[in-house]
Amino acid sequence: MDLKFFEGYANKYIARSLIQLPSDTNEEKTRNISDAKFAIDKTIIISKTYNYFKLETYSYKVLSEILDLQNNPKDALVALKEFVKNNDKLEEIHAAILSKNLDFESNSADLDAIIATQQSDLDQQQKSITMNRFTTGLSVALIMILSLLTLSLFKNNNLRARANNLLQEKNDELVIAKERAEKASMAKTQFLSTITHELRTPMYAVTGLTHLLLEDQPREDQKEHLNSLKFSGEYLLSLINNILDLNKLEANKVEIEKKAFSLKKRIEDVLIALRKSSNDKNNKLTLEYDESIPFKLVGDPIVISQILINLIGNSIKFTENGEVTVKVRKLSQTDKIVLLHFEIQDTGVGISLKKQKTIFENFTQGSLQINRKFGGTGLGLAIVKNLLTLMGSKINLDSEIGKGSKFWFDLKFQISDEISENKNPNASIYGVNYVALENLYILVVEDNKINQMITRKILEKNKMKCAVADNGEDAVSLVRENEYDLILMDIHMPGISGIEATQQIREFKKQIPIIALTAVTIDENLDDFYKAGFNEIIPKPFKTEEFFEKIYRTLQTAKV
Repeated sequence: MDLKFFEGYANKYIARSLIQLPSDTNEEKTRNISDAKFAIDKTIIISKTYNYFKLETYSYKVLSEILDLQNNPKDALVALKEFVKNNDKLEEIHAAILSKNLDFESNSADLDAIIATQQSDLDQQQKSITMNRFTTGLSVALIMILSLLTLSLFKNNNLRARANNLLQEKNDELVIAKERAEKASMAKTQFLSTITHELRTPMYAVTGLTHLLLEDQPREDQKEHLNSLKFSGEYLLSLINNILDLNKLEANKVEIEKKAFSLKKRIEDVLIALRKSSNDKNNKLTLEYDESIPFKLVGDPIVISQILINLIGNSIKFTENGEVTVKVRKLSQTDKIVLLHFEIQDTGVGISLKKQKTIFENFTQGSLQINRKFGGTGLGLAIVKNLLTLMGSKINLDSEIGKGSKFWFDLKFQISDEISENKNPNASIYGVNYVALENLYILVVEDNKINQMITRKILEKNKMKCAVADNGEDAVSLVRENEYDLILMDIHMPGISGIEATQQIREFKKQIPIIALTAVTIDENLDDFYKAGFNEIIPKPFKTEEFFEKIYRTLQTAKV
């Protein structure tokens, strides 16, 4: 039986026995005591049956009281003794339990201390195990990482080895291709150098003789043919110059010089040179120049002229019965630097949007029809682009078919300290005082007989005297024996070259002006001419006005 059920069952009888005790009448009292006696007897039986000793002891006490109420002192005493005996046993049991509890508590404290010590040891062991596990895991991870790294390095080394082998093969191929390209480039350069020189020499004869014939007052029908011949010669010369310039740019043999010059005068000279071409097409050629621009700038006047000649000449070529306007204005200025904006605008045929993307490439023109109608090589704009790139700028284009084109670019210049222009009232449009050139005694050193004759006649027509040497050795001897005002020296001659002859002359004639008169080739460095002792260089063929301008300028400089 469940203990809780038993307690409830036994207590029910105890309660019943106690309830039965009070009564007002003797009859009821007697009946109640009997019922209480029955109930407590039942309780004792139940307690003994289920070994509920404490309840049994308490029941004997109640039984003693009931028996006493029944006037049965003997049995009441027996019940009381049973109660006392059982109660003593309960106290002994309680004392034993208390003693055991005290022993247990004492042992429990020791046990707790042991457990605490063991728990501490266990914690330390657990920490040690955890650390060992972490160390083991870390070691395993490191081993795995090192293994992966080793494998990766091995694979990378294999890949690198294969890549290096492939790279070496490609490098070898590139070296071979580079050598082939260099040989091809050298062959092309040598070919162009030779062909341009060989073309310039007869072209000098063509243009020079044409100029002389036009000055001999020809008949009108002859004059027309001579002008056509002159135009064809100048066109061919322009083609040769463009090819030469382009290849110099590609070979990185163009260096930007820095010298003081008048930008306005340089532009005006370009316009004067192109005026006839503009008039032939019935075009109005105008210059809009910002007068606040400093008079003297520092830059490369030859390159500036080349850029403007190509751009303005291009506009004139593709414009008929229209206008070509050159605009130059100042964008900003500091104490030493000025930024200028250049525009060349025309009312010509215009360029399509598609062609604008390629118009600055080599040998590119607006269209096949334009090429057939206007001619040209398609090199001028490519040269302009490359020259402006060398000068730290770029060419820009705005154009529309049938409405014309506008080319523009910006350039920085240093400002020269020179603030005034030396004006000579006797100077021509090219700055030449022809009166000052009269009666000069000039030595012409030239191995080509036709060129000798042309140069001599050009000089004599302007009242100058000439002597001629066929080679460098003769030139050195003549200079030793005679006094000349100027020497015009060809470069490529049999025997010693013009450079060697000039170097020998400089050993005993330091001051005499010497001008290189030569068909300049691609591989010739102009600085070498100046280092050898030349004062100036005139490339053949030349325009007569420019020829005399350089002679006059060289003589004026030599007098300073």
